[in-house]
Amino acid sequence: MSASHSILVVDDEPGIRLTLAQILQDAGYAASTAADGREALDYLRAGPYDLVFMDLRMPDMDGLTLLPEVRRLYPDMPVLILTGHATIDSAVEAVRQGARDYLYKPMDPARILARVREILAERKQPQRRREIIAQISRLLTELQEIDGGPLSPAALLQSLPVANSTRFLQRGQLTLDLEARTVLLGKSLIPLPGSAFDYLVTLVRHSPRTVSYQTLVFESQGTQLSRLEAQEMTRWWIHQLRKVLEPDLNRPTMILTVRGMGYRLIA
Repeated sequence: MSASHSILVVDDEPGIRLTLAQILQDAGYAASTAADGREALDYLRAGPYDLVFMDLRMPDMDGLTLLPEVRRLYPDMPVLILTGHATIDSAVEAVRQGARDYLYKPMDPARILARVREILAERKQPQRRREIIAQISRLLTELQEIDGGPLSPAALLQSLPVANSTRFLQRGQLTLDLEARTVLLGKSLIPLPGSAFDYLVTLVRHSPRTVSYQTLVFESQGTQLSRLEAQEMTRWWIHQLRKVLEPDLNRPTMILTVRGMGYRLIA
């Protein structure tokens, strides 16, 4: 990865701030650090970054106060929230206000770098992404013409080489590409933000069984929460999934609530 990708790390804890910067620098990124919100704004007023890591709990100006200022300066610049278990509600609120996603402390270097690569790839190549999607659509149309009728996702998967079989998950009308992180619902490509894709993967893998709140969070985001914390967290991401997958948000038929237990996917 080229050091031309610039990342700003904002955290008042020196150990976390410097450790994260070192992880990023070792991976080839150009990492700058700010000890608080006001210092971060000074950096940002001088120019944009490709990505910002932001702690929620900081003195003087916390993350939820800083985030709207960042969005005002650079509406399209991705922000990743750093959060502990005690600030889960605030992390969800930050996503509602435009943060790209959130990661938990203590930090997992492999997960951090994987998330950074995903976000930078999305940001760097939106045009190429659109071209690929258009190309897929054209190829699907051509395959339908060759087969003399509609091509279902199941038929498409059967036509793929065996080596690629673990790349795709398919349940009913849903087809998930685990490498490209794309979702096909019938013939339509569905955009899913951040961890929403990971939550859908977990639901699909367990479908049609019920997935508990805690299992959903652990398998989707790699963290262990209490039942009540996990219930609050999953409620937000399930709402995001339903907005793009359900024909009627108020009467879901695909992602069902199992009261007091969790959710299950029927596809």
